[in-house]
Amino acid sequence: MSFQNPVFIPGPTNIPESLRKSCDMPTIDHRSPLFGGILNAARDGVRQVLKSATAEVFIFPATGTGGWETALTNTLSPGDTVLAARNGMFSHRWIDMCQRLGLTVRVVETPWGQGIPHDQFAEILAADTSHEIKAVLATHNETATGVTSDIAAVRAAMDGSDHPAMLFVDGVSSIGSIDFQFDDWGVDVAVTGSQKGFMLPAGLAIVGFSAKAMAAQPSAQLPRTFFDIRDMADGYAAGAYPYTPAVGLMNGLSHACTMLLSEGLDTVFARHHRIASGVRAAVSAWGLELCAASPDLYSDTVSAIRTPAGFDASRIVSHAATTYGVAFGGGLGEVAGKVFRIGHLGSLTDVMALSGIATAEMCMADHGLDITLGSGVAAAQDVYRAHGAANVQKDAA
Repeated sequence: MSFQNPVFIPGPTNIPESLRKSCDMPTIDHRSPLFGGILNAARDGVRQVLKSATAEVFIFPATGTGGWETALTNTLSPGDTVLAARNGMFSHRWIDMCQRLGLTVRVVETPWGQGIPHDQFAEILAADTSHEIKAVLATHNETATGVTSDIAAVRAAMDGSDHPAMLFVDGVSSIGSIDFQFDDWGVDVAVTGSQKGFMLPAGLAIVGFSAKAMAAQPSAQLPRTFFDIRDMADGYAAGAYPYTPAVGLMNGLSHACTMLLSEGLDTVFARHHRIASGVRAAVSAWGLELCAASPDLYSDTVSAIRTPAGFDASRIVSHAATTYGVAFGGGLGEVAGKVFRIGHLGSLTDVMALSGIATAEMCMADHGLDITLGSGVAAAQDVYRAHGAANVQKDAA
């Protein structure tokens, strides 16, 4: 693997030099007002990226998995029932965590490549007249399959039966890259991490709580210590932490939010969509298909690309790494060996994406797949040149 090449895995993502430098800072006293300024700026920035006016933001030294546990343990009690769809590896892992914690999970088994079946959720919630379901779990962007689900539709399914359950959303590979509307979608807990849309090293679990989720905390009986938001909130009130924080990463998070907000969230989302559209055009030119079952499900942060039947897709991933020094994502779980993944999120440009597309072409051609070198690159170039031409016309006007 080469340090000179960008990575095309769906996280951790490429780190802009300015953010790398923001994390590389001298030791400071994390009980000092200086740290309080870093902490408050990071929390305020995350709140804006979530598109929320009131979310309580908690930042733990962990990853998205720690964020899942924070959501569950601070709001639920042993034996509580949650509703979730299993449509990929990360929804599966969240379900597994629920079961290990002693929660009862109503699992809606969903083909990998499909989104959350909100119509089925609506039926289940409407039938739950005793309101046994305390929370609905939704994976916004299923990284294993390149599927983005409609969270607004999940909220509508809940509201249609006036169900009081809380809505927990895994936005690990969406927040900061794909439009996420915490307030408008009625999200109660949003979970993400530092290493994807925020373009930082892994190491921070970032969680937003609604007022309703905060109100559930006093009665929650699941055990928690490290992830207890009561301790974190007490620390925040004094501009501090209940234990030693990852100060450099927190400083990086503050600057990452400034970068995203300065670019403009709508511009960030449009950039991701454009780059993803170029990758999808390349896939079509190769005569291949995405794992995502339909265009309305296509993810703007990662494309899971199906290889021909009988061909082990992991060969492309290993060949790219050993021969060309480029990282792609392998298939996970039910799609292991059936797909390879191109991550196109975070700090990425059209030109960088073209290098990944070209490398994928070389790998497939090296393995004898029926790929015409340059076909995918040309298809993506058409997408990116159209955007460039539009900008030229706008500048001329």
